Amino acid sequence: MRRIGVLFLAWNLALALAQTEIPFWHSMDGPAGRLLSTFAQEFNARQSQYRLTPQYAGDYKDAETKLVAALRTGGQPVLFQAEISFFPRLVGEGRALALDGYLTLDRAFVEDLFEPAWNYGVMEGKRYGLPLNTSTPVLFYNLDAFRAKGLKPPKDWKEFEAVAKALTSRQTKGFIFVTDPQAWLFEAMVTSRGGSLVKDGKPNFLSPEALDALEMLWRLHRAGALSVRSMAEATFAQLDFVRTKGMMVMASIANWPAAENFSFAFTLGVAPVPREPQGKVPMGGAQLVVLRGASEAQVRGALEFWRYLMEPKNVARWAEASYYVPVRKSAIPLLEGFYRENPFRKVAFEQIAHAQERPRLPQFSAWASLLAEALEKSLKGGVPPQKALEEAQRKAEALR
Repeated sequence: MRRIGVLFLAWNLALALAQTEIPFWHSMDGPAGRLLSTFAQEFNARQSQYRLTPQYAGDYKDAETKLVAALRTGGQPVLFQAEISFFPRLVGEGRALALDGYLTLDRAFVEDLFEPAWNYGVMEGKRYGLPLNTSTPVLFYNLDAFRAKGLKPPKDWKEFEAVAKALTSRQTKGFIFVTDPQAWLFEAMVTSRGGSLVKDGKPNFLSPEALDALEMLWRLHRAGALSVRSMAEATFAQLDFVRTKGMMVMASIANWPAAENFSFAFTLGVAPVPREPQGKVPMGGAQLVVLRGASEAQVRGALEFWRYLMEPKNVARWAEASYYVPVRKSAIPLLEGFYRENPFRKVAFEQIAHAQERPRLPQFSAWASLLAEALEKSLKGGVPPQKALEEAQRKAEALR
């Protein structure tokens, strides 16, 4: 019996040594992070060729910093969850591996993927990214306050400004605006007006739509209807909303699971981003990237894991745990019960019809950071909108 036990251990050791290790760095915590760990365990159990090892690398910004340091020493993972404004930089710097030669996907599979999420992974005619978590910004609001004043969620920006003012009192602001470091929420205010932050491959911060968006925020601020928070103050923004110090806030639909940890004294409402007739909403989320330096076996194992994530039942499980938008159409019937429980959950998914990719330029992340600084200078520092945007445009154009 002892000899059999020794042989069994030796066999297990040989099997482990034969497996291809695939380190995977991600930025998902909470329910989404736990589910990613479960997916990895399931994937490892169903085959013996690869061993996927997920690791939480911090939020998107922390993960970026960690990866940049690891790339200098050769300690990078095989698979990395790249936030979509960081993704073009990885491609532009030659860090991401082109995957076309490894992917053999049938037409039915590709057509089952929602186009904005699938298309974003392509740069200069080659595929470098694979969809995992896709989100859209939404408008969270205090449904009880809306009902008390006979208000409805605003459909366009003129209605939004009027509603924000109507919800404002001595104790509360109508709207909480977060100046996130990639200016994604402000971008939504621009694209939903039919504009773009990039034109002809250059920053476009002085467009009529961008100026209109910032001037609206400026008017709300001067009217006492706006609370401005930086991303460093995001927790305070959440608390302001939960404690009814603010009645509306824009955020990713993926913020909902975290919001459920708070005890709301009101009914939470969720609405689409106000939008003009030709307006769009920018996608958020991340793409999975295989980094250069991975072996042939590691690349194939990473892609096998992604295929497992893309099985319709797993796409549905992911949407239920994270509230991210399902990226496959065949997962929608599996989510009927989930959406039926709370129709507000479907708001982000329904916006996919009006979603568009963020600009895929390596320098866009740096441009957006400059824009975010300008928004804070204007709304917190009192710099007039035109002047703030002119400064951001000038700085962005000077970047090389």
